[in-house]
Amino acid sequence: MENAYKTIIEECGENIERPGLVDTPKRAAKAMKFLTQGYTQDLDTVINNALFPSDSREMVIVKDIELYSMCEHHLLPFIGKAHVAYIPNGRVLGLSKVARIVDMFARRFQIQEQLTTEVAETIRSVTGAEGVGVVIEAKHMCMMMRGVQKQNSIMKTSSMLGTFRSNQSTRNEFLSLVSS
Repeated sequence: MENAYKTIIEECGENIERPGLVDTPKRAAKAMKFLTQGYTQDLDTVINNALFPSDSREMVIVKDIELYSMCEHHLLPFIGKAHVAYIPNGRVLGLSKVARIVDMFARRFQIQEQLTTEVAETIRSVTGAEGVGVVIEAKHMCMMMRGVQKQNSIMKTSSMLGTFRSNQSTRNEFLSLVSS
């Protein structure tokens, strides 16, 4: 990866021997490995047995989970927040694990639409929840720094599964709580 960054820098017209750039390929490779660490993570390790019995049948919401991902089309960042909710069905997930699941999928080359779906389906699969709702809102550098260069645009995506799809009042409750 380090050699690839060296080539990219040189192809941009820069002198890789310039003092400010000598170690850049190494630093860039290290940064890219960090930004894509989701590829080295697996769900069982992320959850770490933090699934607990519960009689609660009320909505659990974790909102404003910051996320950083890389657009798979341009390899530029998109930055935003996720709001995740589920209706337990006998088990609840440790609170931090919701954020860790978001991070695991966000730290891969992604499109926001797929990220939203992956988070929702994983939460449902892990918890056996009656329903799951996920809303992600993000700013995409590929749209802000290049192309149409729109600085104030925000993309919002949602995935509604189970009761969040079939029950309008459940969906409305979730959407009103995450918008406040």
